[in-house]
Amino acid sequence: MNALLALSDDLAGAVERVGRAVVTVNARPRIPSTGVHWRPGVIVTADHTVQTEEEITVTRPDGRTVAATLAGRDAGSDLTILRIDDQDLPVAEIGDAGSLKVGHIVLAVGHGPRASLGIVSALGGRWRTGRGGDIDQLIRLDLTLYPGFSGGPLVDVAGRVVGIDTSGLSRQLELAVPASTVARVADELLDKGRVSRGFLGVGLQPVRLPETARRALNVPAEIGLIVVSIQPDGPAARAGLFLGDVLVALDGVPVAAPDDVQAVVGARRVGSTLTASLLRAGAPVDVGISVGERPARSRRDGRP
Repeated sequence: MNALLALSDDLAGAVERVGRAVVTVNARPRIPSTGVHWRPGVIVTADHTVQTEEEITVTRPDGRTVAATLAGRDAGSDLTILRIDDQDLPVAEIGDAGSLKVGHIVLAVGHGPRASLGIVSALGGRWRTGRGGDIDQLIRLDLTLYPGFSGGPLVDVAGRVVGIDTSGLSRQLELAVPASTVARVADELLDKGRVSRGFLGVGLQPVRLPETARRALNVPAEIGLIVVSIQPDGPAARAGLFLGDVLVALDGVPVAAPDDVQAVVGARRVGSTLTASLLRAGAPVDVGISVGERPARSRRDGRP
C-alpha cells in the first residue's frame, strides 16, 4: 500500500510540475488543443490542431490569455511553433526519449491540466511519416489521447517532457514525437519558418530486375524502381534521367520502394549530390543528382 501511494504521489507531482508549462492553444473552433512552453517565448503544439494562422491565443495555467504569433509549421512532423511575449511563464524541463523502455509508465498531459496514464507499448528506430517528416524514434503509446490532448507533453514519472503527443500522424495509433525531433524541427522553423526537405522530382514504380541486369549492376536486389514520370526542371530532369530508366541504388544503398528513396534523400542536405545507379537500355549507368528542395505545393504528393 505504501509503495502504491508513493507512486500515486509521484505521478501527481509529475503532472503538477509539467503543468506549470502547459498551455491551452486556441487556434481552431470548439475544441482547443494543448501546447508546451518549450523555450522562453516559444510554444510547441500539434500542427493538425492549428486551423488558423491569425488571431491565435494561448491560455496560461493561471487563466490569463495572451496573444501568440505563428513562427512556423511543419505538417510532416505534425509540429507548429508559436511565439508569445511572456516573461514569467515557466519553461518545461526537457528529457531524453532515448531513455524510454517498453513498459515504462508515462503520462500524456493536456491543458487544464488533465492527464492520461499508460505505458510505452513499442519503440522503434528512425521513421518517416506519410507526409515526409523525419522522426528520430518511433514511440507508440498505450494510453488515451482525449480530445484536445494533441500538442501536449508526453511526461516520464519525473515530470520531464520526453515528447509531444499527437493523434495526427496515425489514424489508429497513439504516438509521440520524441523531444530530439521537436528540438530539431523547432530550430529550423524558428530560423527559416519551414522545414527544408529534399526531393528528386521523379515518379517511381517497382519493377523486377532480370538476372542479366542484376549481374551487370552487381547488385543482389531483385527489385528496382522504373522512372514513370519526371518533374520538368526538377533535380532528376536536370541530371538527365529519362523515362524508363530503372533506379537500383542511391549512393550505394539499394532501393526497392519509393519509401527507400525517401529515406536516402531525406537524410541528405538540400544541394548535396547523390549518385544514382541506373539500368538504362540494359546497361549500367551512374548519374549524379543534386538534391532539390521540395516545393511547398508538392509536399504531400509522395513523390521522392
